[in-house]
Amino acid sequence: MKRRPLFWRVYPYYFIVILLSLFLVAIYGAGEMRKMYIGQVTDTLEARAKVTERILRPLLLANEITLLNRECREISDVSSTRITVIDAEGTVLGDSYENPLVMEKHGKRPEIVQAYGGKVGTETRYSNTLQQNMMYVAVPVLHDSVVIAVVRSAVPVSEVEIVLTSFYRNIAIGGAIIVILAALVSVAVLRRLTDPLRALRNGAGRFAAGDLDSLLPVPATEEIADLSESMNRMASQLDARIRTIARQRNEREAILSSMAEGVLALDADGKIVSLNRTAADFLGLDIAQSAGKAFYEVIRAPSVLEFIERALRRTDVTEMEVTLPGASEKCFQVRAAALKDVSGARRGVVVVFNDITRLKRLESIRRDFVANVSHELRTPITAITGSIETLLDGAVDNSVDRERFLKMIARHSERLNHLVEDLLSLAQIESEIEQTRAKLSRGRVNDVIESSVAAFQEKSRLHQVSVTLSCEPGLEADMDQGQLEQAISNLIDNAIKYSDTGSSVAVEVTTSDEEIVISVKDSGVGIAAEHLPRLFERFYRIDEARSREAGGTGLGLAIVKHIVAAHGGRVSVDSELGKGSVFRVHLPKA
Repeated sequence: MKRRPLFWRVYPYYFIVILLSLFLVAIYGAGEMRKMYIGQVTDTLEARAKVTERILRPLLLANEITLLNRECREISDVSSTRITVIDAEGTVLGDSYENPLVMEKHGKRPEIVQAYGGKVGTETRYSNTLQQNMMYVAVPVLHDSVVIAVVRSAVPVSEVEIVLTSFYRNIAIGGAIIVILAALVSVAVLRRLTDPLRALRNGAGRFAAGDLDSLLPVPATEEIADLSESMNRMASQLDARIRTIARQRNEREAILSSMAEGVLALDADGKIVSLNRTAADFLGLDIAQSAGKAFYEVIRAPSVLEFIERALRRTDVTEMEVTLPGASEKCFQVRAAALKDVSGARRGVVVVFNDITRLKRLESIRRDFVANVSHELRTPITAITGSIETLLDGAVDNSVDRERFLKMIARHSERLNHLVEDLLSLAQIESEIEQTRAKLSRGRVNDVIESSVAAFQEKSRLHQVSVTLSCEPGLEADMDQGQLEQAISNLIDNAIKYSDTGSSVAVEVTTSDEEIVISVKDSGVGIAAEHLPRLFERFYRIDEARSREAGGTGLGLAIVKHIVAAHGGRVSVDSELGKGSVFRVHLPKA
């Protein structure tokens, strides 16, 4: 249904009622006026006829017909009325407008017939003599209670119609003026009603749009004033409640956003009610697009889907560990509990994701570390034990065997010593990272690099590997010179160990806007891509046999990583099989 303004719903009917009322009053008034005027004309004609009857009675009794006819004309001239005298037989004796001698008998005319009966006769009809409608009033002339003649007075109906037409015209003009005035007054009255309502509508629109600060005007009309005041109070209360809700929502959002745990809330139908940024990141979801959708439409992890379905069916707290596959596999401790409203009725479920990937990784590293340390220690200890047992069994008496086994014991003892030293060094670096950062001091990078390269001159000569250095003089960084030199030395040592005879190792220092990059590049066999992510783990070896032959403990790169981390930097590596490797140390610029 088409909606229209209140003004156009009320005003047309209001105007029609006024117009119809005026029309009916005008018709009734015109009718009554016509009846009254015709009655008045009839009474006037009757009075004139009776006066004429009294004047003409003596002439009738004296049979003075000529004088009677002349008297009719004189009376007509004075009263503007047609006067006619008819005898008892219907013969016209006198007429003010026509010669009686040529006029037909009038005995059968309706008004004459009534007058013959002793009554006043009235009739309105067409006059053949005057060729127009006439109003007639006839009175009897009595003599000794006998009607001896009839005196008739008449006026043209056109004169009556002219007067009535003028009256009708005045009524129409007055009615039109009244209608116009009534229409204008109605517009003014309705405007006084609709303007406050329009103001209320506009104010309600502002309230709906969220503008609750602007108050509605209070008109003088009691009912509308009460409504305006009620809406103003409602707006004030709504504003207070919305502010409270917004503050509570912001507090809740701030709490959820700052949580390290992911929070996902679902209704009883499994549709997502809310989730924080952490949960969205965990599950790879878009918060805006996920809201209001069923969880199985947006979540792709089968283990999470299975857990949520189970949680929606159960009423108690549900817990389990789930693993999300991907580029970096993540493990979560997931806990679900019923989501209830203020009345305690179950309305859904809230799921909390606690990322335990790091804990799992640390646990795995711990297990691997223990296994690797045990394995690394077992090999030299077994060799030393076997050599001693062999010597005790008689090999000590043989000078050749004795020397061979003693050298083996010395070699494995040295390896044990290196392993223990690296373990202690790594443990010390890990435990003193914060202290190392606190005691960093400004120093020249060139001094550290030159010192590290100089320490391997003899080893590079023995392996027939040349070491080159490229560093901008005067370049400075915040560092612990001893630790940084140890890290660079480990990289140079590895580069020399795993480079072919006659190749070269390049140590280069470059800078960018934010960091200093120390690169150690070799031309060795290179490293396969699948090994690169784990190179800096403790005891991780690509080729265990070759590594042990080179005298490595498997902790060198782990030590480098922790030393650089203590300096607030990071490590990176690029390598390709058959083309060598590039190890980089990224230090923050001073």
